[in-house]
Amino acid sequence: MISNEYRLSYHECRDLLAKRLSEPAPGRIQLLSGPRQVGKTTLLLELAEGLEGQTVYAAADAPEAALPGFWERMFVKAEEIAADQEKAVIFLDEAHLLQDWAAKLKSYFDRYRRKKTPIHIVATGSSALRLFSGSRETLAGRFERLTLTHWSASSFSQVLDIEEIEAAEFVVRKGSYPGAYQYRDDLARWSAYVRDAILEPAIGRDILALSSIRRPALLRQVFGIAASSPTQILSLQKIQGQLQDRGALETIANYLRLLEEAYLVAPVMKYAERETRRRSSPPKLVVLNNALVAIADSDGASEIDKDPRRLGTWIENACLAHAWNAGQRLYYWREEPLEADGIIEGSWGKWAIEVKSGKYQIADLKGLLEFVRRHPKFRPLVICVKENVNAAKRAGIDSITWQEFLLKGPPGLSA
Repeated sequence: MISNEYRLSYHECRDLLAKRLSEPAPGRIQLLSGPRQVGKTTLLLELAEGLEGQTVYAAADAPEAALPGFWERMFVKAEEIAADQEKAVIFLDEAHLLQDWAAKLKSYFDRYRRKKTPIHIVATGSSALRLFSGSRETLAGRFERLTLTHWSASSFSQVLDIEEIEAAEFVVRKGSYPGAYQYRDDLARWSAYVRDAILEPAIGRDILALSSIRRPALLRQVFGIAASSPTQILSLQKIQGQLQDRGALETIANYLRLLEEAYLVAPVMKYAERETRRRSSPPKLVVLNNALVAIADSDGASEIDKDPRRLGTWIENACLAHAWNAGQRLYYWREEPLEADGIIEGSWGKWAIEVKSGKYQIADLKGLLEFVRRHPKFRPLVICVKENVNAAKRAGIDSITWQEFLLKGPPGLSA
């Protein structure tokens, strides 16, 4: 599972990087990972604009990156700027696409630290696995890790200047990729953008480029099952039974882990006091952006309001994904016939949540209340539609609308 340390929104990530780049150079290398199309390049360019000629920006997926002398030209230019401006910053976008990138960064970083050359280095990548697998040993002790996550409804509202409720509704129905928003009224173009600019590069380039992927067709099938089964608890055996191309359970588990590292799907474990019991439980599949749910659904986003049950699943998935993307430790709980939709631990506090998109009775909250009875350090929270908020509150249970949760998190938190 991806570490929840420094999993940040766009504004949080920009502000933290700006603060670190204002420190004396050379500081530790900043490694920034995150899903495709969430604004990593935009963030680098915004930071570069504020540094007034002290930066060198290079993209590893640009044609010039394949030419001889790419590394030398980039660092020579940075050294010239540092000599003239007393500090320089190198922004290397999609660094993991370059051969031996970690070893070369190590060489330059060690030289700059030894000579006290005032150059900061920021490198980005769209796959946590590819970016950090090359850095854990080669760059050990030389880097700090940041993750720019999928956009929240709050970020969507602030950056795109739309009403908060509209932003929350959009995040449920069509996800939170900012670049896709411009095609919101053209479903065919919107779907093509999500598939061609996000999903296919994430699977076809970021994951399949790994040498450990020996059965790419199986990986795509595992993603397809996960994306079409949001919030479902599926054992590896059940997933295996739906595959056209049968794979070993260990392979399926590994591919689910890779999908999480690519910010596509999180296989959420059951809450248990013992780690061994958590790992032995079947995963609950949470798709980390509802745009991926929408394109995997044969009925599509345009028909979602006609199916309350399906809409309820999409709302629950969006709420659980929001917690994961905000850096919370996310679990589920089930002891037949009782179940709680989500268990959250982290900077938000300790919460047990139940998502109810339709009418409900207090008796429908038995699973939630039984969990907090067994684990009193957790607070129960019902996430529902506006007209049903008071049903839980009358029983002394915290309750908010799902729009509020997607915008601000649990009660007591700011956006």
